[in-house]
Amino acid sequence: MVLLNGTNLKKMFFDETLFSDVSFNIADKDKIGFVGINGAGKSTLFKIINGMSDYDDGEIYKNKLTKIGYLDQYTCIESDNTVMGEMLTAFSEVISIENELEGIRYDIENKIGDIDALVKRQTALQERFAELDGYRYKSLVRSTLIGLGFSEDDFERRVDTLSGGQKTRVSLGRLLLSDSNLLLLDEPTNHLDIASVEWLEGFLENYKGAFVIISHDRYFLDRVTNRTFEMENGKLRTYNGSYSEYIKQREIEKKTEERNYANTQREIDRLNAVIEQQRRWNREKNIKTAESKQKVVDKLEKTLVKPVYDTEDIRFSFKSSPGGGNDVLITENLGMSFDGKRIFSGCDIHITKGEKVFLLGPNGCGKTTLIKNITGKYEPTVGELKIGANIQIGYYDQIQENLNPTKDVFSELHDEYPSFTQTEIRNALAVFLFRDDDVFKEIKTLSGGERARVELTKLMLKPANFLVMDEPTNHLDIESREALEEALADYDGTMLMVSHDRYFINKLADRIIYMGTDGIKSYIGNYDDFSAKKTADASVVEEAEKPKNLDYQEQKRLQAEKRRVLNRFAKVEELISELEGDVEKLDCEMMNPALSADFTKLAELSDEKEAKEAEILELMEEWEALQTEIEEKGYQ
Repeated sequence: MVLLNGTNLKKMFFDETLFSDVSFNIADKDKIGFVGINGAGKSTLFKIINGMSDYDDGEIYKNKLTKIGYLDQYTCIESDNTVMGEMLTAFSEVISIENELEGIRYDIENKIGDIDALVKRQTALQERFAELDGYRYKSLVRSTLIGLGFSEDDFERRVDTLSGGQKTRVSLGRLLLSDSNLLLLDEPTNHLDIASVEWLEGFLENYKGAFVIISHDRYFLDRVTNRTFEMENGKLRTYNGSYSEYIKQREIEKKTEERNYANTQREIDRLNAVIEQQRRWNREKNIKTAESKQKVVDKLEKTLVKPVYDTEDIRFSFKSSPGGGNDVLITENLGMSFDGKRIFSGCDIHITKGEKVFLLGPNGCGKTTLIKNITGKYEPTVGELKIGANIQIGYYDQIQENLNPTKDVFSELHDEYPSFTQTEIRNALAVFLFRDDDVFKEIKTLSGGERARVELTKLMLKPANFLVMDEPTNHLDIESREALEEALADYDGTMLMVSHDRYFINKLADRIIYMGTDGIKSYIGNYDDFSAKKTADASVVEEAEKPKNLDYQEQKRLQAEKRRVLNRFAKVEELISELEGDVEKLDCEMMNPALSADFTKLAELSDEKEAKEAEILELMEEWEALQTEIEEKGYQ
């Protein structure tokens, strides 16, 4: 079923066209990743689809059954509800039914009113309650909040006391639990740590509706999408497959476009040479030949499409300053507290020359505070910290406190590096796409991505053999992230990075340090290696925690029961999917114009559809019971 489509959409700002001839469709099973550089028009298209912005040409069709849920990347809700109360607004109908059922139950028990009518109403409400998954809504809210990084202590906090990032997470959670069947999510992984992103991946993998996600998180897109939209140079292209599949297809497509263009251009040049030759001979036959060939050239030139080349790629490098000993950083029992509140403690780290190390951990564990200890911004309250001899630190701050908002871009760099000429400063800024009058923009007027590029320009010019970077890919689009990856891959100094970009980590890391509640742990390899090792460690712990006093027969029985439940759960899901497919086919058959007057056949099809829908309802009840059993018993 098509939920929504757009045809030849056009959007202009003043006299400039942002995009045109944009056409697409979204079906009910689509999981779409939406990519393109910052400013390409992705968020604007979302606002158009959601009715928040107008458009200049084209049409949008929305199925009457489509319910859109929209998350703006800058969402900052204002509410005097508690976190739990705000989340429960997604279940207003369920709560209303629950309250009415409670009233009916009281009336029946006390024989108040028409009992037959009350029982009939109770049955109808119970069916609707089950249809809305009402028996699980409280546990769904709780698991969603925990998955998004809230503790149970946060549940009763008022929303208006939360940070901007926390408010966005509440908005995301409420949206995920709404009755929408088409989600438009603009940068949903912003403000989420890796654990919460992985929870969101699991949620979206099992989500029954459709969604379109604007994201620069390539690892995330690979995990949850089956189609890709690309907005580039004012045009929308659609591809089947996740981000990695799209990249392969796009590369093949670009090479084909270039080859076709070259071949067509070569044929035009050949025909023009023939035309010129025939006109030189200037006989009647030659003139007719020239005119005939000119028609072919005109036709080819009309169909000639020049390939779009990437004219504004960022390409840069970091140069390591010479020298420096083998021991770059050593901390022993390092700890930090603010106003008596412990941020982290017992931190033992040893980083040696040339290592590319990533520092991971949940939000709030103290990663940024540790980075500021290392860079000298904070003085640790416990333990020792030693920076190696002749080590020059280059620091990237994720919130760009190093930038002066009152300065323009050129002055920001020139004041930092007064020995550089104006030409050298301009050349460095041009690498990061600041050209002409762009260099005189005030820092406070720049977007997050532009400020990030100014910060990277400063870092590129700094002689450093130890780069310490806190979330360097935040605010960067995919092209800028790839440029940063290339520059850091070629960097021959030492690196310590905080990042939640798993694609970025996989490309660069040769070691991961994880900050958890039980201290610091080191893992050799990239993110995938780290994830596999953590999973293996968790399995060992789980096995160790299993009761040892169960006899062999009891263990076998429990294992058999677990297999039975999980196998039946998978089978029920499969049966539901098959029956839903059958119902869709019956719907299509009943819509066949050839059957419009065949009432007998239509009645047969209607009866068959009704029977299958009844089967689906029974299976859904079984699915819910199995799901509850799996959650309660911790089956994986």
